[in-house]
Order: sequence, then C-alpha cells, then structure tokens
Amino acid sequence: MPIATPEIYNEMLDRAKAGKFAYPAINVTSTQTLHAALRGFAEAESDGIIQISTGGAEFLGGQYSKDMVTGAVALAEFAHVVAAKYDITVALHTDHCPKDKLDGYVRPLLDISAERVAKGQNPLFQSHMWDGSAETLADNLAIGQELLAKAAAAKIILEVEITPTGGEEDGVTHEINDELYTTVDDALRTAEALGLGEKGRYLLAASFGNVHGVYKPGNVVLRPELLKDLQEGVGAKYGKTSPFDFVFHGGSGSTEQEIATALENGVVKMNLDTDTQYAFTRPIADHMFRNYDGVLKVDGEVGNKKTYDPRSWGKLAEAGMAKRVTEACANLRSTGTKIK
Repeated sequence: MPIATPEIYNEMLDRAKAGKFAYPAINVTSTQTLHAALRGFAEAESDGIIQISTGGAEFLGGQYSKDMVTGAVALAEFAHVVAAKYDITVALHTDHCPKDKLDGYVRPLLDISAERVAKGQNPLFQSHMWDGSAETLADNLAIGQELLAKAAAAKIILEVEITPTGGEEDGVTHEINDELYTTVDDALRTAEALGLGEKGRYLLAASFGNVHGVYKPGNVVLRPELLKDLQEGVGAKYGKTSPFDFVFHGGSGSTEQEIATALENGVVKMNLDTDTQYAFTRPIADHMFRNYDGVLKVDGEVGNKKTYDPRSWGKLAEAGMAKRVTEACANLRSTGTKIK
C-alpha cells in the first residue's frame, strides 16, 4: 500500500509523535523529482511525505496553461502508479496555499477527493495546507474552520500555518522579525477555533523563527524550545499532553540540536525544498561543465548525443536528490521506521 490510506496516514503521524521522529516532506515538481524522493525514502527504509506547492503544481500543469489543479492531479495519479514499486508508504500533500489561490488549488482538490470518497475510494491527496499567515489570525482561523470541515469530510488532514515563516515561498514573503514567533495566546486561539482533533485532524505550522530560503547555520535564530511552551500552555487548559502535531518549515541550515529539540517537542513533519533542489541540480551542473563540448554543438560540430541525452544527466540528478532525502531521514530519525 505505497500511497497511504487515511487510516495509515494517521498511524504514520501517531508513530512519529510517539517515537519522537518526523517525516521529511519533500517538494517535487516533476516525475523525476518524485522518483528521487521515493528512491530516497526506500533507501532509508522510511515512510515519508511527497508535497506539491502552488508553484510546483503550476509548473507541472505545463507552461501552456499553467493549470495548478491539472498539474497536481496528474502527478498524484502518476504517484499512485509508480509508488507501487517502492517498498515504503508515502502520503501526498499540497504545500503553501495562500488565500488568493484557494479557489484555484486547494478547494477544487478537496472537491475531487470528496467525490472519490463518496464512491468508496480513498482521497487523491492525504493532506492539504492552508497558509493564512498573511491574514489576521481571526480571518486565518475562520477560513481554517471552513477548510477543516471539508477536509475531515473527505478523510483528509489539514495543515495550517497560523503565524508567518520568514523569507519567500512561491511569492508569499514575510520579513524576518519578532513576528516569526508564535505565542501561547495564538495557540490557544487556534485550539478554540479548530479544536484538538474532534473537528478533524490538523497539523500546525507554528513559527519559532523559521525562514524559507538558503541560510548558513547561525544566520537564523531558531527557538524550537518555544514549541514546548505552546504544547504545555494549550495542554494545561484542555487537559491534554502534547496536543499539537507540529510542522517544521524553513529548516535549511538548521543545526542537529535544533532539529532534535523540535522533534522532542512534537514536530512530526519537516519540509525540505531548498536543499533538495540544490541536490538535484548540482550533478546536472557538474555534468554540463565536464561535457561542455558534448552537450553543445561547438564550432559547428555535432556534439555527443550520449552527453546531451536527458537520461544521462537525469540519472545523476535523481541520485543526488535521493541521497539528500536519505540524509534528511537520518536527521529526522525516521530511518528504518517504515510501516512493515
């Protein structure tokens, strides 16, 4: 069962929470990067999460129409076929959808899964993300309530981002400042609006200084210990231990200790995009530089088909990205934890 059923996805998240590990959530933009992610998980003997952002879905939809729903559905259907050859389980997720793209992305995808469930099938995607971090918290949570109800009806888990992650992700930009830290009051308001599972399960992308993009260790001030404050503050009011399933965004350049602290405090999913993009592209650049006169018809020559054949450099790119995925599994302690 390589694509998780709703029941298996819930089990995956429960196992991560109990075992204090997290699943790498790998952004993909093509069938090739999908295979790289699947290969990396399989080599690490780890289950995982494959995700498609709005920009990734637009790219997958083709540059002629750039239709996000078409791109996301096409890759999801492809994943249902090819993932069967990998001895691990993955969940399909859509990443970062702001308010102005809900009608062109998440809402139609929710409708597609609702139709599938009504026919006795599993949803096409196992989770979707609502990124309301650019809205007021009140508006963010109001939309979150609507989407959570629709997601729960379609046996889908919702991910919500309640406060900003710094940097830029698919056109959504936030400054790097003190607003990048979620407060206990923010978490309490979230629990009041969305419940703690009784209205439908959701993942919470809380902010503890996270920044999207490329940063060296030390350039971003992460405070993953803040997640413990949120768990305890909400848990005390509702009589629950560790009530939230947290998501780690903007993790490029994080130290091993920062990741470990986040895992101890309830992170079950960590997004990877920047690092895997580089790991995919770096071998291609190396190939092109080493085979300059083969990939180009220099001075009227014919070049070398074996070097400009996309398969020659595509295999290297897949291997490079897969290796980075296996490293992520090790960092997040998910290596060897696949559901048997």
